[in-house]
Amino acid sequence: MAATARKIADQMIPEDDIFRAIADPTRRAILDQLRKGPCTVNTIASGFDQTRPGISKHLRVLREAGIVEEAKSGRERFYRLKPTTLQPIDRWILTYRGFWQSQLDALKLYMETDND
Repeated sequence: MAATARKIADQMIPEDDIFRAIADPTRRAILDQLRKGPCTVNTIASGFDQTRPGISKHLRVLREAGIVEEAKSGRERFYRLKPTTLQPIDRWILTYRGFWQSQLDALKLYMETDND
């Protein structure tokens, strides 16, 4: 995929950065957790067998890719998912949806046809 950029929240985010950020299973699990709502670093870290600094590094990658945003409230940092940043992923997957649907339709037709 070309390293095109999308204007997201007043900053340019290369699409490759978004793909790289979600390539890691821990970061995808963090995103799954943030789908439920904003969380503190400690809340996020409590769900993993990694250290808090390790989770903070993952959050930094996600934040730099524009996928999450950080907000301070007192001494705590809350992270929130920015789902619109994931639109390039959705567009990419969409190109394969049609392919797989046509493959499944062809398989169904083959299975329903008497091939004796």
